[in-house]
Amino acid sequence: MGDPAGIGPEIVLKALHVMRAQNHAASKHIAVAGSAKAFEVAAQAMALPTLASFGDIELIDIGNGAAAPAFGQPSEHTGEMAYRSIVAAVDATRSGRADAIVTAPLSKESLHLAGHHYPGHTELLAHLTGGSGPVMMLAHEDFRVSHVTTHIPLEQVPVQATPERLKHVVTLTHQTLIKLGITAPRIAVAALNPHAGEGGVLGRYDIDVAAPVLEQLKGQGTDVSGPISGDTVFVKMRARQFDAVVAMYHDQGHIPVKLLGFSVDPKTGAWEALSGVNITLGLSVIRTSVDHGTAFDIAGKGVASERSLIEAIEYAHRLAAMKV
Repeated sequence: MGDPAGIGPEIVLKALHVMRAQNHAASKHIAVAGSAKAFEVAAQAMALPTLASFGDIELIDIGNGAAAPAFGQPSEHTGEMAYRSIVAAVDATRSGRADAIVTAPLSKESLHLAGHHYPGHTELLAHLTGGSGPVMMLAHEDFRVSHVTTHIPLEQVPVQATPERLKHVVTLTHQTLIKLGITAPRIAVAALNPHAGEGGVLGRYDIDVAAPVLEQLKGQGTDVSGPISGDTVFVKMRARQFDAVVAMYHDQGHIPVKLLGFSVDPKTGAWEALSGVNITLGLSVIRTSVDHGTAFDIAGKGVASERSLIEAIEYAHRLAAMKV
């Protein structure tokens, strides 16, 4: 469900409606973990189909009181609702009732207000499932980007982008591409420094740390290239020279994916659609997510796009079918 003060309940209801209307295969295999009250409030406020109207959609109701969440306002109450929804989804996978988890956006502020001090969904899921070393992959159609580091200060990137971490990310990316049906994955690694260090003039990380790791992986049979300058590597992937890029830090990887996935009306400047999926690698469960936040500013207005959530559900269905 995500945070019910955001657009989570709205896009869940919209996604179910669209997928059923278009007869998506994945729509026949969905259960929803969240608050019955939150979904009732969203359906009434925005004239959306209720969960009950879908008939065979199972609701795993996390309760947490009858108070109706206020749209656009992070709070302890909604943070606890979001947390319990995640726990319920994890329990469903552990019991064998579910094969994958798809998450709508939560608010880190609400989560912290509720006493759950995790940077976000990924770290919370890693704690609950026992997964080690999770890796964020963003995907927009055939444009895929994994991240060596994510939510850390920029000055900490070269410290945390250790040879072991880089090798782990490339290896998981390679394995996931194979599970997505790419039999001979081609991976590029983005350089940390401009121009991959320019022979050491602009830094030694790419030369002394990254390059030896990539040579080792090549020797083990992985088709990996780099480090390649960050201002050209994504263009090369868009030209289909690579199946995925490994980015060194959050913004390096997120910006190109979101530039492709966020559609804007040129006349008004308004967002028309949000496309893209967040796939978490390295967990003990399959987890995909929307590639956007809670959008508190438009919550309750009925204008949020369900496109990214539909893509996330389809990716989860595809991965589960591949026995990931």
